[in-house]
Amino acid sequence: MLSKIVSPGDKVDLQSVDHLFSDEKVKKYSTRVYDVLSDDKIEIVMPMEKSKLILLPIDGEYDLCFYKDALLYQCYARIYDRYKSNNVYVIAFELTSNLRKHQRREYYRFNCMIELRARDLKQEEIAAADEGKNFIVPGLPLRRGIASDLSGGGMRFVTDIRFEEGSYVYTTFNLTTDGVTREYEVISKVLTVRDVPNRPGEYEHRIQFANLDRDTREDIIKYIFEEERRLRRNKRV
Repeated sequence: MLSKIVSPGDKVDLQSVDHLFSDEKVKKYSTRVYDVLSDDKIEIVMPMEKSKLILLPIDGEYDLCFYKDALLYQCYARIYDRYKSNNVYVIAFELTSNLRKHQRREYYRFNCMIELRARDLKQEEIAAADEGKNFIVPGLPLRRGIASDLSGGGMRFVTDIRFEEGSYVYTTFNLTTDGVTREYEVISKVLTVRDVPNRPGEYEHRIQFANLDRDTREDIIKYIFEEERRLRRNKRV
């Protein structure tokens, strides 16, 4: 896919993936594509700042955003080499995620199949959420659901109960990062609800996380990042 979309000379912005895990602004560099070596490897002209070459570190992982025919495409990639080619200093990247159309939002969606449990919030829980606090009444019954996509800002899930648009829901689900599985309890606002086509009695909800603490958001983004790399490695086998 990379070689079919990206061409030498295309503008590209690159930013360390540290920006995914930090509230601080991370430096973004603008440069251009030097050559597309394969669907997994690409050469990019080494960026410059005030006439000085920026020596990005080997094994550093970067968020790449390509400008192509009025569209933006995004992927993650790892630097595996730096060298001079025909008097041009280039950086060689190996993709660690698939190339996708860039979504103009803070977080992109990762397609998944994650089991979760959900219920609507009680009045006292809603009052706490409105004040920016997380308060959960323990022991209340939950309905099973399946998340079909996940991002650092929210998720989409299907369940057999219809929650109202604009309402708040409590969800709990497990994610595994660094080989450790953890349970996460999250309060979210329901943005949209629709019937699932050809599946009567099932409803798809798009929700936005509310009052999500920084550690949980970082764990979710890290999970997505690890799963992207795992899926890409499996495709190569």
